[in-house]
Parts: sequence; C-alpha cells; structure tokens
Amino acid sequence: MKLIVLGATGGIGVEIVRQAMERGHSITAFVRTSGQLSTLAGRIQLIQGNVMDATELGRALEGHDGVLSAFGPRLPLSKEDADLLERFATTLTNAMLRTTVRRAVIVSTAFLFKDSIIPPTYLFGRLFFPSVVADAAAMERIVIASGLDWTLVRPPQLTDKPQTGRYRVREEHLPAFGFKIARADVADFMIQCVENHASSRKIVGLSN
Repeated sequence: MKLIVLGATGGIGVEIVRQAMERGHSITAFVRTSGQLSTLAGRIQLIQGNVMDATELGRALEGHDGVLSAFGPRLPLSKEDADLLERFATTLTNAMLRTTVRRAVIVSTAFLFKDSIIPPTYLFGRLFFPSVVADAAAMERIVIASGLDWTLVRPPQLTDKPQTGRYRVREEHLPAFGFKIARADVADFMIQCVENHASSRKIVGLSN
C-alpha cells in the first residue's frame, strides 16, 4: 500500500514508518522537519510542510491509500496548543475530503474512556490533563462527523519497550487493567488496521 504518516518524527510515528517499511509498504512522511527520518531519504518519500495547512496537506495526501496519524501535542501543553488536536482534525478531514483518500487511523487517548475503572483513565485525565481531554474529545467529534473511514486508537500510558505483537484490543473500551502499551505495539495495530480495514469507524482501546 501507499501510506502517508503524520507525526512521523514522534515515538509512535517513527515506529509506524519502520514497521510499514518492513512490511513492504510505500511510505510518505509529511513532516515539519525531517529530524531522524533524514537517514531514510531515498527509502521513503519525505515531504516537508505544515500539517495545519489544508491545501499543503491535501496535495501531499493525493494518491495514497490511507493515512496513519500519530500527530499530537508535546507535554507539558502550552497555551498555544490547547486546541491543537481540534484544529488538526479540522484540517485533516477538510484535506481528505478534497481528495480520494478516505481511510485514516488516528491516535487519540485512553483518557476518554469514561467507563474505565481500573485504571481510572477518565478521572485521571480530567484531574491532571483536562486540556488534553477536552482537545482530544473535540478532535474525535470532528473525525466521527466527517463521514470518512476512520479508526480512533486510544492507548493508555506509552512505553518505549520493544514490539511484542502481543497486546489486547477492545472496541469501545479499554482492556481491563490496561495500564500501559509499547509505542511499537500501537504502531503494529495501526498498520494492521489500515491493511485490513479492521475496526472501521470504531474507537479502539489497546494495552499490553
């Protein structure tokens, strides 16, 4: 497949690029700066641009089979980034609707699972990261209303442990005792989603 990766220089994004290449996909990374991906020049297509510009993003999207987005704010959250995900979702959905690309697998956050008791993700998020919770919820509303073929992936605490391929998946809920997951395993699941159109128009919880 021909896949475009957003947030490709972050922890999950780098893993998406690496694993998708290993699986034989053609990868485009749409990035503000190439960063560590510069070592892959010639093996992937690097397009530098502004992910908040629908015109630039739309040009980059055209001709791809799917979007894998690991885009998100850096913590601690600045005032300027308080609505970053909401603005991103508006830009991405508008850009996709101008093209023929319909499939998108997007990272969100387990903070939005209101029914999760162990761990109490929603309560923890509202207490300690209220801006992230509000912004991610706004992003999800925009994506869900877009009419696109989306999957929203809500991981709990992310780790840098190696890829295991052994993780639990639950639609609309966080797996019980789902405290952590490796970024590499989130990437693995996202690639499988775009390959198989699994969990189309579903919100998915993951954990190791």
